Amino acid sequence: MKNSSRREFIENTLKATVAIAVTGPLILNSENALASPKSAATIPGDVLKFAQVPLGFDYKALEPHIDALTNEIHYTKHHAAYIKNVNEAIGAEKLTFTTEKEFFDHASQLSPKARNNGGGAWNHNFFWQSLTPNPTGPDGRIKDALNAAFGSVEQFKEQFTQAALTRFGSGWVWLVNVNGKLTIASTGNQDNPLFDNAAVKGVPLLALDVWEHAYYLKYQNRRNEYIAGWWNVINWNEVNKRLG
Repeated sequence: MKNSSRREFIENTLKATVAIAVTGPLILNSENALASPKSAATIPGDVLKFAQVPLGFDYKALEPHIDALTNEIHYTKHHAAYIKNVNEAIGAEKLTFTTEKEFFDHASQLSPKARNNGGGAWNHNFFWQSLTPNPTGPDGRIKDALNAAFGSVEQFKEQFTQAALTRFGSGWVWLVNVNGKLTIASTGNQDNPLFDNAAVKGVPLLALDVWEHAYYLKYQNRRNEYIAGWWNVINWNEVNKRLG
């Protein structure tokens, strides 16, 4: 099948799936399998409830690096499903955490639904806020920190890219501040460095989503091209704020 035909087929299939999710009696769960809807139990006002951050830019604003349809489906379907499902789990399981930090401090004790969807909800909020159609830098403190930790910004990019290319299956790659030292970490599925049982635990500064839903429409299996494009839309000002 030619690339253009394959892309059209994938886009039409996803649009049809999205239409079912919006108008029919079924919804998309966090793994994009069709599932019957459930009514979430009421969450008390003093208990944590995850919310989806505003995207901050038009779906098409990151083109040609990340296409409009991918951003739209990623934000309105994948991310929205994580938000819905984690709040459903918080209510149904009567969790009493009041902050995201407290939630992730107990990640290893959570049900798979709460853990996976809580991670997906937070990770995507963090991911969207790490992107901008008008990038600058890296400069200032983050540039100095990258030079100190990795030798140069270019060496950091090379190591981060390699981690993203070698992340087997679905997951994330992170720049993490571990007690003042910057390091690169990789997590599977929707785990993140805030989890109590994370292999590399620290403060996330930057994240790259390497789930196929983040890039397959435009890049198919060419993850390397997606990563190369992503470097052009990083919000380094936001990374600097996180470092501070």
